[in-house]
Amino acid sequence: MPQIQAQPHHVTIIGGGPAGLMAAEVLSQAGVHVDLYDGMPSVGRKFLLAGVGGMNITHSEPYPAFLSRYAERAPNIAPLLRQFGAEALCEWIHSLGIETFIGSSGRVFPSDMKAAPLLRAWLKRLREQGVVIHTRHRWQGWNADGSLLIHSPEGDKSLRAAAVVLALGGGSWARLGSDGAWLKRLEDQGVPYAPLQPSNCGFEVSAWSDLIVSKFAGAPLKNIAIGLADDTPRLGECVLTATGIEGSLVYALSAPIREAINRDGSATVHLDLLPGKPLQKVQAALAKPRGSRSMSKHLHSQLGLDGVKAALLRELAPAGHFSDPLQLAADIKALPLTLVKPRPLDEAISTAGGVPFEALDDRLMLKQMPGVFCAGEMLDWEAPTGGYLLTGCFASGRAAGRGVLEWLKRRE
Repeated sequence: MPQIQAQPHHVTIIGGGPAGLMAAEVLSQAGVHVDLYDGMPSVGRKFLLAGVGGMNITHSEPYPAFLSRYAERAPNIAPLLRQFGAEALCEWIHSLGIETFIGSSGRVFPSDMKAAPLLRAWLKRLREQGVVIHTRHRWQGWNADGSLLIHSPEGDKSLRAAAVVLALGGGSWARLGSDGAWLKRLEDQGVPYAPLQPSNCGFEVSAWSDLIVSKFAGAPLKNIAIGLADDTPRLGECVLTATGIEGSLVYALSAPIREAINRDGSATVHLDLLPGKPLQKVQAALAKPRGSRSMSKHLHSQLGLDGVKAALLRELAPAGHFSDPLQLAADIKALPLTLVKPRPLDEAISTAGGVPFEALDDRLMLKQMPGVFCAGEMLDWEAPTGGYLLTGCFASGRAAGRGVLEWLKRRE
């Protein structure tokens, strides 16, 4: 039988990502004893990996635009951001002795662009505030008596706490600890959830030609625009892969692309290969006599279109259009690309789905499980990359911590 350790005045946090650590900070600053458990050998692993290419912590754009990035969940995220939005997050980082700067894109970074110094400073402060961090301790659910079951290197432990914060992440990058195993454990307790789906992910086509796969897989598509349905095309860049496309421009559209695939079985996006040239100028350039030059040389000389863009045009435009300047110009400005499925969940940067806000009260406490709070990516919301994901996790972790304090006060 597992040993029961009574902790009537303690709060237990499950998950050592940004949301769980932020909840621990709020609670420990208020004098609450906090034990944080994480299944991995160290905490913040996904946070550290996200910072490998430059730690984009948040974004500096005005609040209305910032909030809109959370799409249909904006009304649920708004109360969290009002309490701890981008500006407050930056001030908090400064309190750790780390300066920030705003990049040309409006994204906010630590001055050294790294996640590790920030995490080290944060963990030092948490430990000084009395937070006890238990690594290699994996939560297994609840025992029949309501206690928490934790598997540790020393064996199974059953814990009781005054309140519990679950900050278990989504279902992507399972090797870093977020494997989505918590879904079944909450379902067993009658908690509703939305199935996890990939977000900020690449998408597959039915098949590329051998030429595209052998010569252009991994090639960047720079200075293009992508549009879905009647939406205004977005400028940016992405990468051609052996199975389809991925990259920041695709990630920004991943939610509507995924939902179109769920609804219709596929999604057709339109690529503007020359967003800096209006259709009329492209038509005029192509209408010029090319003499004995090949179409490839004509495209290069008149429009600077070559390499991966020219190959993609050959791949997707009907062969007959290459003899018609008007039709070929239309293809260059709106080349249809049909996507059939997202890449696997574990490859995604983040996930959609999880515990719906409707299952929580305004303190982020589960309505069906008083004293159990949820935060971070395990909640049913999504946002594009660019600092919005991390800001949402920090804000929800802070809200859950404050919610626990209110819950404890009411019980007293």
